[in-house]
Amino acid sequence: MHGQNYSLWSLLKHGFKHHKTWEPAWRRVPLQPSYDVVIVGGGGHGLATAYYLAKNHKVGRIAVLEKGYLGGGNTARNTTIVRSNYLWDEAALLYEHSLKLWEGLTEDLNFNVLFSQRGVFNLGHTLQDMRDIERRVAANHLQGIDAHVLTAAEVKEKIPQLDISRSRRLPVLGASWQPRAGIAHHDAVARGFARAASRLGVDLIEGCEVTGMDIAGGRIKGLQTTQGYVKTERVGCVAAGHSSMLGRMAGLRMPLESHPLQAFVSESMQRVIDTVIMSNAVHGYLSQSDKGELVIGAGIDGYLGYGQRGSPHVIDHTAAAIIELFPQFSRVRMNRQWGGIVDVAPDACPIIGKTPVRGLYFNCGWGTGGFKATPGSGHVFAHTIAHDEPHPLAAPFALDRFTTGHLIDEHGAAGVAH
Repeated sequence: MHGQNYSLWSLLKHGFKHHKTWEPAWRRVPLQPSYDVVIVGGGGHGLATAYYLAKNHKVGRIAVLEKGYLGGGNTARNTTIVRSNYLWDEAALLYEHSLKLWEGLTEDLNFNVLFSQRGVFNLGHTLQDMRDIERRVAANHLQGIDAHVLTAAEVKEKIPQLDISRSRRLPVLGASWQPRAGIAHHDAVARGFARAASRLGVDLIEGCEVTGMDIAGGRIKGLQTTQGYVKTERVGCVAAGHSSMLGRMAGLRMPLESHPLQAFVSESMQRVIDTVIMSNAVHGYLSQSDKGELVIGAGIDGYLGYGQRGSPHVIDHTAAAIIELFPQFSRVRMNRQWGGIVDVAPDACPIIGKTPVRGLYFNCGWGTGGFKATPGSGHVFAHTIAHDEPHPLAAPFALDRFTTGHLIDEHGAAGVAH
């Protein structure tokens, strides 16, 4: 291309037109003094919300404010798994809605998000694991979600590298399998939503941190930012890991805890794993990226914090479990390790909806489920903001469930402990 070499990141950021003429990823515009809707947080969920607001609801002028760079927070620090095999109806329906959007997302955004439906296995290591798997699969069938219970032999047939010996510390007794599940490319998802939203007129403002909220008469009136004051009467807060801090600006105490969530990747190698394998017992999950890296997800640290590196013992615990399941990986070198910051609600389900402050909406508390929910979250949150009423799929996740006691409690029921 004109005799120059372009990195994958450059391709994702800038794209190309007619394979020759390069165009910017989105319009570079300064922050304007007022907007009809402002989205705080330029990650996958925030960009998706802005896109669906502009595409489906025609609400007027929209801005996305991001204190860093677009897609640089938790969107860039996850293990890219997409699935919908959750236990409780409320969660299963929301994630299935998202999965259906994933299946057409590349065409919808006109940008390849590298969605690969390679299936997800949730391993069972004890009799109780298998009972839980059978219960969850049955619940999925009632909602029309694809799910299967497999024996250990059937799992071995599909994943020959897996050690299913009964003498192992973690013997594999069987698994659930969702064929439509898979992985996507996190950077491509953020860039795809950003480009599509920009083409619809959304202003995407990087390096713009919200420092305060102007609230009068119980209604949001504007935002104080590092780039100046913005007048607006509708604000959607989608800042993973930092939602409680935004809540404090509005005088709200959000029922959230922020924890580091850890993951690590290996050196690149030839294709050895063509699916996603998860273990609830150890909170370990494994897939292989298009670049050949083993992408391994670990658990969250028990302590609260905003550091993007976690405790070594969490990584050690997950690495030991992965090596026991796949002994041939014991000599694979790890390239890097990181931690994202996740908001976790008491019932391990998200908060989507209105707040006591009129015009102020929150989308947070996704825990380990954020990436897979990206398009579905944005879709239902956009509806909630545009109509000032929750989308039917978002209604069960309202903030007032913590005062009424109508908790969903997906904690540990979704095939991997939160």
